[in-house]
Formats: sequence, structure tokens, C-alpha cells
Amino acid sequence: MRKKIVAGNWKMNLQLNEAKQLLQEIKVLEKNVSDVKLIINPPALYISLFRELLENSVIALGAQNCSEHVSGAYTGEIAAQMIKSCGATYVIVGHSERRTYYHETNAIIAEKINRALASDLSPIFCCGELLSEREENNHFNVVEQQLKEGLFHLNENEIKNVVIAYEPVWAIGTGVTATAEQAQEMHAFIRKVLKEFYNEAVAQNCSILYGGSCNASNAKELFANPDIDGGLIGGASLKAADFLVIAQSF
Repeated sequence: MRKKIVAGNWKMNLQLNEAKQLLQEIKVLEKNVSDVKLIINPPALYISLFRELLENSVIALGAQNCSEHVSGAYTGEIAAQMIKSCGATYVIVGHSERRTYYHETNAIIAEKINRALASDLSPIFCCGELLSEREENNHFNVVEQQLKEGLFHLNENEIKNVVIAYEPVWAIGTGVTATAEQAQEMHAFIRKVLKEFYNEAVAQNCSILYGGSCNASNAKELFANPDIDGGLIGGASLKAADFLVIAQSF
């Protein structure tokens, strides 16, 4: 049975004291959440400290990115095995901001997926279309290509460790959200592609999250859909109370 997941992507926000305060607030509220996997993806600098602060918590830690390289002369990069050694168990790969601002290709993202899995990290693989691609009615083709080139080199055992997050790029940080119908349509399509390439069991056991401006006011409507298993939450994850409401929206 696939997991219900609410993952907070804090992006490049919060100084250390602010981040610690937010984490403590979320820890206080976590007891009010059941049957939902909570994941916090803070700036990488904070992961090691957060592991200590979450010692008696069920909240999981993730990183926002990892290098496609194992190690070496790549100044400023962070290897997947380093992230794992600091206490994280998840890593976001292929976020639209990485694709857009850092020109990450599907080939680069595929290598990052490999590095994550080799380091015993569960990737949260992001995929999604631009507004122009949706307006041209090409959104299904774009997402299918991202899946095939970024993920489908994995075997059946490997793909079981991957979480997929659908993030329509036109809804990231814009305050615009896909309608529940639009989100469900794409989630169902992703599950269909998984079934066609792998099998029904893989498709039905893969958690697919919605990642486009999901917040406390729309999470319940989004999560009510049969193929939406939770959310990859951006701005709303920076407020403990909002994050809790989202986690209680199933």
C-alpha cells in the first residue's frame, strides 16, 4: 500500500535560529498527525543538526538536491553519500527550479537518481510542464518524456524506492494552483505510464505527490483525489500551523 506523504521544501529560506524554531514548532504538532509520512527538506547546512533535534521524532529528513557525481573536484557540490551520512533519508531530484535556473537536463537528473539510490536515499523525483507546454496541449508528452529519461532506466526493485512529485511549473511559487481535476488527471496519467512501463503493482504502490502551490486552504480538495498521495509543499511548509493543516487534510 502506498504511503501518504507531506514533504516540506524549505528552499533557500531561514537562518539557523529561525529554522530551529520552525522545526521545534513542527515537532510539537506532529503528535496530531497520524498515518502520514512527514518529511522536512531544510537547507543542507542544517541536516546534521536536525538529525540530533529529531532523535525521538518520526519526522524524516531530506535534502533539496544532490550532485550527479560520487565525489571529487566539484567545488560547492554535495554528494548523495554526504547527505546520507548526515542523517537524511530522502533527497529532492529534478525540481523545476533546478531544471530552470541550473539547466539540469533529464540525463543529469537520471545520474542524480542513480547517486541517491546508491547512497540509500529515497529520491523525490519532480516532473512537470511549463505553461506554454500546457497551452500547446503538450503537457502529457513532456511529463512522459521526463519520466522515461529521468527514471525509467531503473529496474522494478529500484523504482519502488522513488517518490514522484508532479509540479506544474506554472504553479510553482505563483500562488496559482492547478484545479483538483487538472492535478488528478496528470497524477492518473503518471500512474498509467508507470503501469505501462513496469506493471500494475509498481504503479499502485508508487506515491505521487502534488507540488504546485499546495496550501492549507486547498490541500483537502487536492488530497481527496484517488491518485494524489500528498504534497511537496513550498511556502506553506514555512509555517508550522499551515504545515499541520495540510498533513491533516487526508
